[in-house]
Amino acid sequence: MRPILKSNKLDDVCYEIRGPALEKSKQMEEEGHKIIKLNIGNLAVFGFDPPDEIVQDMILNMHGAAGYTDSKGMFAPRKAVMHYTQSKRINGVTIEDIYLGNGASELIVMAMNGLLNNGDEVLVPAPDYPLWTAAVSLSGGNPVHYVCDEQAGWFPDIDDMRRKITSNTKAIVVINPNNPTGALYPREILLEIIELARQHQLIILADEIYDKVLYDGEQHDSIASLADDVLFITLNGLSKNYRSCGYRAGWMVVSGEKRHARDYIDGLNMLASMRLCANAPGQFAIQTALGGYQSINDLVGPGGRLLRQRDMAHKLLTDIPGVTCVKPKAALYMFPRLDPVMYPIADDQQFAYDLLAEEKVLVVQGTGFNWIAPDHFRLVFLPNSDDLTDACGRIARFLDGYRRRHGRG
Repeated sequence: MRPILKSNKLDDVCYEIRGPALEKSKQMEEEGHKIIKLNIGNLAVFGFDPPDEIVQDMILNMHGAAGYTDSKGMFAPRKAVMHYTQSKRINGVTIEDIYLGNGASELIVMAMNGLLNNGDEVLVPAPDYPLWTAAVSLSGGNPVHYVCDEQAGWFPDIDDMRRKITSNTKAIVVINPNNPTGALYPREILLEIIELARQHQLIILADEIYDKVLYDGEQHDSIASLADDVLFITLNGLSKNYRSCGYRAGWMVVSGEKRHARDYIDGLNMLASMRLCANAPGQFAIQTALGGYQSINDLVGPGGRLLRQRDMAHKLLTDIPGVTCVKPKAALYMFPRLDPVMYPIADDQQFAYDLLAEEKVLVVQGTGFNWIAPDHFRLVFLPNSDDLTDACGRIARFLDGYRRRHGRG
């Protein structure tokens, strides 16, 4: 029989958060091992529940969720998103500029599918949330990674970004707050990115899914609120701010310079129609979530569980010899650095495998986020305090053994 091969469009597509290490952990679980999974920001499995009001309203509206909705989504949740953009000071957004999706992930792929021709380039941060790189590749484009500078708090290196713009560049991806680093970009950095987009007539695609998961009183500026003469595609959803990952409820907002983007917007409308609609039960959650009391504030504010666990994880990790970590200002992750002299790692995927095999702790290697060197890894700090202490203790023990095996003890 002739072998059946995957499409060559998938040759440069990967998603290491659910990659080979996760498959190995599943195999180990089947063999009876208990794995501490620090690989994915799936809040529900760590006891972070969605607000009761969201759940109750979804149940009450379930009788009306059996039919197709408008291809862009129901009116009421889109209206709620419109009001949310107004609260974020994004100008000129109408109902027709808002698309609801099965999570922001579907809409990221849709935005790229509608934009890119073969060979087009998109500037994507390094490190990034790997779906962005994968979506560019799957859409026929070439992801070009600009460096975020760890020494500068993981802010984008504007000069590196500028150097990598070519005649083929179509867009800049901005992940703010950032996954995996937890960086929160100041307005000055955002304005510099806008100026680059303005000079080179580029689209800015803004991933703002963590815009309420902010610590230490920090405030988030939506980049689309800072200019009206550049085209912005802003993506957000309920997964993180409202602990509703499985509801798959996200939205995409088109704003800024729309007059010269009518053809692209027609393409987005076509793609929205082709998938018929986003799931209706998840749409019913959006209006309730965006209105009223924002319970995320209790988790990230003084005494909040997420704040406590961020501080605990940061201390436990940075107490390990040779481990440094920029303290996250936002999001759910640590992206620690391993001193390459003390930890001479050539293959960080193998490093993650070995940690899993020896200590039953699952993390994601830094190169899985398109980082440029095998000297970082990402972990979530969502487990309760006891489990988080246990996990970091296991990592410390593994790293101690690693140093001794390589003569760095």
